[in-house]
Amino acid sequence: MSDTRPSEDRVGTVVTHRRYVPYSHAHYAGNLVDGAYSLGLFGDVATELCIVLDGDEGLFASYSDVQFKAPVRAGDVLEITATLVREGTRSRVMDFAVHVVGRGAPSEAAPGAATVLDPPVVATTATGTVVVPPAPQ
Repeated sequence: MSDTRPSEDRVGTVVTHRRYVPYSHAHYAGNLVDGAYSLGLFGDVATELCIVLDGDEGLFASYSDVQFKAPVRAGDVLEITATLVREGTRSRVMDFAVHVVGRGAPSEAAPGAATVLDPPVVATTATGTVVVPPAPQ
């Protein structure tokens, strides 16, 4: 078998997901969700980036420099990105970001009201390392 992975430089490859945060995920006053929510979303975009790059889901090995910069609330619309910043033989180092692009703004008169945030708010950032299986020989 030959290695089917592309040989060109893949650093800078980006995967983006968007997700609505349901009210059932609120754990704290003010409809806040816990920080682990963002980390779970990072795992999802990391998985897709590994599939795009290597044809395998990969396994998350570690996080570094996780920063919670702004709250994530139920009713938010999030944009989550993973960007490949360094590539080893089996390791993939990625930068992650959660941006709040929309926020619920319910009122008694308009319980489903929401607003687009322009510019988006950076809520969480991190760097993480994922490992993939060795390339087929």
